[in-house]
Order: sequence, then C-alpha cells, then structure tokens
Amino acid sequence: MNNPANRSIELDDICEFQVLDAVQMTVHQFAESLSHIIDAKDHCTYNHSEEVAVMAQTIGQQMGLSAKQADILHVAGHLHDIGKVGIQDSILKKRGPLTKSEFNIIKRHPEIGAQIMAPVLPFSGKNGIVKMILHHHERFDGKGYPHGLKGHEIPLGARIIAVADSLSAMLQHRPYRKAMSYEQALDELIACTDTQFDPKVVDAFFGVREIIWDYLGSLHKREGAA
Repeated sequence: MNNPANRSIELDDICEFQVLDAVQMTVHQFAESLSHIIDAKDHCTYNHSEEVAVMAQTIGQQMGLSAKQADILHVAGHLHDIGKVGIQDSILKKRGPLTKSEFNIIKRHPEIGAQIMAPVLPFSGKNGIVKMILHHHERFDGKGYPHGLKGHEIPLGARIIAVADSLSAMLQHRPYRKAMSYEQALDELIACTDTQFDPKVVDAFFGVREIIWDYLGSLHKREGAA
C-alpha cells in the first residue's frame, strides 16, 4: 500500500502560481493562444494541446491535486510542445517516417520549450511548468529524453503529461500510421506501464477514462459543427 505521507509530499511539489488571480487568468489564456500556434504549425496535431491540457488536468485531480495545482497542469499541457516553434517545417510537417537525424532534431523540442518559458518566473520551480515541459518525454524506465531521468526523478507533472500526450497522439492520424481506437490506445497504455509510464498515473487515468472519453467525444462534435 502507498504511504499517504509520501504521496502528499509529492503532490505538494507541484508549484502553484504566486500571482494574483486576474494575472493567472491572463497567463492561462495566453498559454492557450500559444498552443493554437503550435497546433496550427503542425497539421497532424490539431487540438492536440487542448486535449493534453484537459486530460492532464483531469488525471491530476483524480490523483488528489488541488484545484490550483491541477490548473497548473492545464497550462503546462497547453505549452508542452511550445518548443516545436524552433523545429523547421520540413521536419515537423514531413509526410512519412523521420530519419534518425530528423528525429534527433525533433527530440530537442522539450529543451527549446523550457528555454522559451524559463524567463516566466511563476513557471519555475522543482515541478513547475518549465520542468514539466522539459521532462514530458522522459520514460519511467529511464530510457526517455532529454536527460534519461527514471521513476520519481521525473517531476510528477511531467509524468502526468506524458500519459495525456501519448494518449492524444495515439488517437490522431499521422502520416506514418492511422489513428488508434480508444480501446487500442488504452491497451497500449497498459502495455507500456512501468516502462514508459508511471503506473500510478496510468491507474489514475483509468479512474477517469469514461470522463475523458466523453470529453473527447464532445470536442470532436464541436469540431464537426465548426
């Protein structure tokens, strides 16, 4: 059984905004606007940042985060791919599998994103938004990037975003593969638990999987009506 005291300490590591509510709302709205730029730049990822933001926030709440802490996850979800503004379109929009050298360039986007957001002081801290952006492609087994962090060395927010990011990506069509069904994506999450993903985060996701499914359905209905 998990130690509640240890769990509380980890949840408390997520930095809350140290700013007035009105400024926080403006920052949040600005983050959403920036995410639209990223999603527009990459034709394969329409609404990806919005999906990651909402799913990460929902998973965080299921794990016991406060409303403010979960709101931080929402902002980080919108900004997790901001570093892709520094990746050339010829690679980002390539229709087909990437070469090894092209993939190595893509792998720079977490570090580029962290550098872009680092000057925003409310986003800094041990598990602030900058760290979530920097480490959202780390793996629980230590085989991720950019720093090869393992297990709980990876900030909690980054571990949550990793699950939301991967799920959203699996559900979208890409030039090199078709979108998975929701059931197929859930099976993949289970298969990658303990290797790519934190089992506690995956467990929390499954606690809200129907809520997330309903959200995705309503989002796609809005897209169809637009």
